[in-house]
Amino acid sequence: MEATQDLSERRIADAWADLQAHANNGNPLAADAYRMAFADPEFLLRRETRGIRFQLEMLKPDLAQQALGIENTVVVFGSARFREAPEAQAALEQAQAGGDAETIRKAEAILRNAHYYDDARAFGRLVARYSASCPKEDQMFICTGGGPGIMEAANRGAHDEGALNVGLNISLPFEQSGNRFITPQLSFKFHYFALRKMHFMMRAKALVAFPGGFGTLDELFEVITLVQCKKAKPVPIVLFGSAYWKRLIDLDLLVEEGTISPDDLKLFIFVDEPQAAWDQILRFYSLGT
Repeated sequence: MEATQDLSERRIADAWADLQAHANNGNPLAADAYRMAFADPEFLLRRETRGIRFQLEMLKPDLAQQALGIENTVVVFGSARFREAPEAQAALEQAQAGGDAETIRKAEAILRNAHYYDDARAFGRLVARYSASCPKEDQMFICTGGGPGIMEAANRGAHDEGALNVGLNISLPFEQSGNRFITPQLSFKFHYFALRKMHFMMRAKALVAFPGGFGTLDELFEVITLVQCKKAKPVPIVLFGSAYWKRLIDLDLLVEEGTISPDDLKLFIFVDEPQAAWDQILRFYSLGT
């Protein structure tokens, strides 16, 4: 049985290798009726086969995480633009040398927020250290969007401790790849935002949202909405950086205007320290430190 499986896998690999060689030789990958369906990129990218692509994006990360025992994750969201302090300082000095006011303003903001990179990295370490002493079934693993900035920092913190960690990257119009601190076997790339978001929630035992932009807000409010509407199990939702979040969003206004219930404000909590974020998660699940 294993020999048959190996033979099948080799044939699939050989089929794709042939296609790659064909493209490398400068030959267009024209539609070919005789090509096997699974080895036919033009067929797989048709509008009619979108459902198959959805299924593949669902299965590939799921099976890979199962194989490595990733059952519980702590999802960290946050800006891809933030950098650690030395890099941010160097960027500011370069901007100042250039003299462009807008470039300097942006560089100053990145430096001002560089402490969030350190905080996210420290948080990743806390999760990894705790889980290292737990039975496999109780371990929690850092999971991020796989990009730079806060995502890199959280993956890096877990990597510092030698822990497995997950990156769920997305194909974007501009060049982006998984950061170098993600466990290679757990670095995934998605085409569909919907499937990526589903994978964020499938194993999430907690969500920690650091300051970020539209992407962070999109992911955060989707999770809050799912929990509010009881489409997802309750999980601790931690907003890291209280000054940022309270300045950005007037959540009390929603209560005053009757668009959410007062109890909905209990779906999340504000913190300003990595240990406080981790303590909230431990408290939610009645876990010891």
